Parts: sequence; structure tokens; C-alpha cells
Amino acid sequence: MHSVPVAGIRQLLVSGGSTMAAAEVARQMSEGARNLSLSGHVGFDSMPDQLVNKSVCQGFCFNILCVGETGLGKSTLMDTLFNTRFEGDPAAHNQPGVHIKSNNYELQESNVRLKLSIVNSVGFGDQINKEESYKSIVEFIDAQFEAYLQEELKIKRTLHNYHDSRIHVCLYFIAPTGHSLKSLDLVTMKKLDSKVNIIPIIAKADSISKNELQKFKIKIMSELVSNGVQIYQFPTDDETVAEINGTMNAHLPFAVVGSTEEIKIGNKMMKARQYPWGTVQVENESHCDFVKLREMLIRVNMEDLREQTHTRHYELYRRCKLEEMGFKDTDPDNKPFSLQETYEAKRNEFLGELQKKEEEMRQMFVMRVKEKESELKEAEKELHDKFDRLKKLHQDEKKKLEDKKKSLDDEINAFKQRKTAAELLQSQAQQSGSQQTLKREKERKNSGFL
Repeated sequence: MHSVPVAGIRQLLVSGGSTMAAAEVARQMSEGARNLSLSGHVGFDSMPDQLVNKSVCQGFCFNILCVGETGLGKSTLMDTLFNTRFEGDPAAHNQPGVHIKSNNYELQESNVRLKLSIVNSVGFGDQINKEESYKSIVEFIDAQFEAYLQEELKIKRTLHNYHDSRIHVCLYFIAPTGHSLKSLDLVTMKKLDSKVNIIPIIAKADSISKNELQKFKIKIMSELVSNGVQIYQFPTDDETVAEINGTMNAHLPFAVVGSTEEIKIGNKMMKARQYPWGTVQVENESHCDFVKLREMLIRVNMEDLREQTHTRHYELYRRCKLEEMGFKDTDPDNKPFSLQETYEAKRNEFLGELQKKEEEMRQMFVMRVKEKESELKEAEKELHDKFDRLKKLHQDEKKKLEDKKKSLDDEINAFKQRKTAAELLQSQAQQSGSQQTLKREKERKNSGFL
């Protein structure tokens, strides 16, 4: 009896082996080889199912940036798009500039989980000087790219569970003026088109007539093309969605109306806006392009938006940042240049610059020390000179005092001599006076006796 390995059977089944090999396998099995029943189809065409299961388990993320002037219904449209009422604190419009506000939500449809981030540009277009209104938005988008790049450059990366905060699509809300785009809109979209997928939409489209709306759309697209603004084009390379995407590209920009209010129309409850002159149905394609936007943004092209963000916009940012850091793929001879070689070159360059700076600092330190020593020597010399002057002055003063003392001593001795002579004369005068007094007393007595 002969046994055929199961791996061999699977290989023959998958590769469609030769007729002789198949006959040999059949002969061996007929001779009593044990039969193995396969649990399922053998092949690699189950890999898409495995990928789908893994993606469903991990969940998906999608980040939307809403840019537009205050009062164009950005929050209302987000609620209408995802058929829910997103909770969030009302934005204060007292900021001096544009403030970026991001809110994260977790949605679930059937067994698919979606981490949704809605980023709103609060205060956009509210300032008198709108020259720098776009800067806060550009800085926010770059900050998300930088955070992802820093995570990607780590030694221990956790990209499998990293919360991707990169902006996947920018819904740019255009005011329904019916005339042309504002300078603020053109400048902002031009600054953003290389960093994010832009889908322009005309907000509150029920405020202008259909004829004006169609002319407004043509005018907007003409101005975008003439100013070199690259908006997101729905892909037509996939045959399954090429037709619908090609048709929808011709409808850009979408004219939308948002509403969370449901009104009974006929026997159905529909999202609509009630006016004295009639009702605007949000999901009626003859009234607005809301359904087209929802189909293109969520049902058909959500994954392409995510892919375009990673392969186009993020790769452009990553390439520019790495080139700024000095990394490159080819050397000056246009030969492949590995990352290790780039790292070694940058390291050597850095060490060379560090050594050069260290030598400059050492020379500067030596020079400063010499200057300080020279200053100290000058100060020491000045102190010695001052000491000598003070010493000489002291000696002169001492000599003067000694001379003055000697003069005073001579004066004192002379004074004492004069005093002694005066005292002697005084005592002699007193004696003479006393003798004269005695003589007068005797004469008086003698004259009295007579």
C-alpha cells in the first residue's frame, strides 16, 4: 500500500497537474489509500475574505474637515449625512482668529464600526482682515501628518492600533451668492489642495433658483481651473464605479441642503425644510445634490479618499520633511543610496559640525580666558600703582604730622618757660607787695603812738 501526502494532493488540485499524475493519484487511492475529506475549497482566493474579516474586526476611521464661513450649515449637514445628531458644545465665535475644533464619534452600521472625526474651522471668515485665515487650517493638517510621521519613524511602532487623525476629505462650503467665488475661498483652496482631498459644495442651495445655480456651478469650476486649484476627482480607473464617478464629476460642485427635521410628505416621513412657499426635500435629487454627495462620499469613494490621503498627500509631506532632514534615495551620481548610508552620512556630517563647533567654542574660551587674564593684569597693575601712590601720600602726610608735632612740642616748651617766668615774677611781686603792706602797717602804728 502507498500513501500520498495531503500536501501533494492539494498541490495537484490547485495547480491542475498533468493527466498522468492525476491517474497515478487515482490508482494509488484505488489501491486502498485512505481518503481525506477537505473541509472547504483549497486555494488562495479566500484571501479577500480574510482581509475583509480582519478589517471588520479592526474597524475603520474617517476624518472630515469642514471649512466655510459661519452660518452655512456645516454642523447640520454632518448630522444629515450620517443620519444622527452629533452632540457637542456650541462653538463660541469670539476668538480673534480661526479656531480648529475636533470632535470624535464612534458609529456602527450592521457589524461595521467607524471612528469618525469631524473637524470644524470655527470663526473662518469672521475677521475683518482675512489674510491669514487659512494658516490655522494648514497648520492643523500638517500637525496630523507630523504626528503620523513621528509614529512611523519610531523603533517600536504601533501603527496597527494607532488612531489615524489625518484629514481624509475637506468639504469646502461655498456661500450661495450666485456670482463668483470670493478671494478668501480661492486662496484657501489653493493652499489646501496639495494637503487634502477637497470636495467643494454649495451650501444652502435652496436660496437660489435652478438656473442661477447651474450658472453658478459653471462659474465656480471655471474659476477653480483658471486659478490652478486641484479639487478631488472621483476615480474612474475602477470599472465597477467608473461610470457613476465619471457622471458625478460633471456635477461638481454639489449643491446641497441639510436638515434633521422630518416632515410627512404623502405617506412617508422625509427630511425636508418647510418654507411658506413650499417644501425642499433633502433626499430628492431634483431639489438638491445631497444624495449625490452622500453616495460619492460615503458609499462609493470613502476608501479611495483614505488611500489618496496616504499615498498622495501624506507621501508628499513625508518626502518634503525627509528631504529637509537630509535624507535622499540617490547619491550625486544618481546611484541608489540606502537609508543606512544616508544615516551614516548625516551622522558624520553632524559629528563634523559638532567637532567644528566644539573647536570654535574651545578657541573662543581660550580667547576669553586670555582677555580676562589681560584685564586682571591691568587691574592688578592699577591696584599696585594706586597702592604706591597711597603709600607715598601716607608717608608725606606722616612726615607733615611729625613736623607739626615737633613744632607743637617746641611751642609747648616755650609756653612752659614763659609760664614759669610769669609765675616767678608774680611771686616776686606778691612778696614785694606784702613787704610794702607790712611797712605801711608799721608806719601807721608808729604814727598812732605818737
